[in-house]
Amino acid sequence: MAGVVGTHLFAQVGFIVKDVEATKRKWASFLGVEVPDTVDGGEYAVTGTTFMGKPAPEANCLMAFFDVGPGLQLELIQPNDAPSTWRNFLNEHGEGMHHIAFQVRDSADKVASAEAAGLKLIQHGRYGDGGGEYNYLDAPELKCIVELLESYEK
Repeated sequence: MAGVVGTHLFAQVGFIVKDVEATKRKWASFLGVEVPDTVDGGEYAVTGTTFMGKPAPEANCLMAFFDVGPGLQLELIQPNDAPSTWRNFLNEHGEGMHHIAFQVRDSADKVASAEAAGLKLIQHGRYGDGGGEYNYLDAPELKCIVELLESYEK
């Protein structure tokens, strides 16, 4: 069964945090793994971030990633102060689970399918290294944000 986005396998669970440095150390200790590097969201010239359908050149974040299973990541996101889905989440809900991500192909088609199913695209951008894109879709009936990730063929 393909469902709305063509897969039922989670690729990532993302958490919004106030302090990525402190939180990643706590997760590393809890998981018994090394503390991962912190990376930023990238330059707008590469990411082309949009929020609520409008360019969001100031929207950025700090991130840390843990590989927690075959094909599954835990992502920690510390937003900057600019408007974004990350900042809105922190302001409205505090720290906590922000999204569940799925790895997809043909993002435009999958976003259209998700929107036809009642989800709403709220933020889009490319990875900071330009190697793929992300699409955040508001999914109130699912009680979370759904992220569609597409890593481009190299």
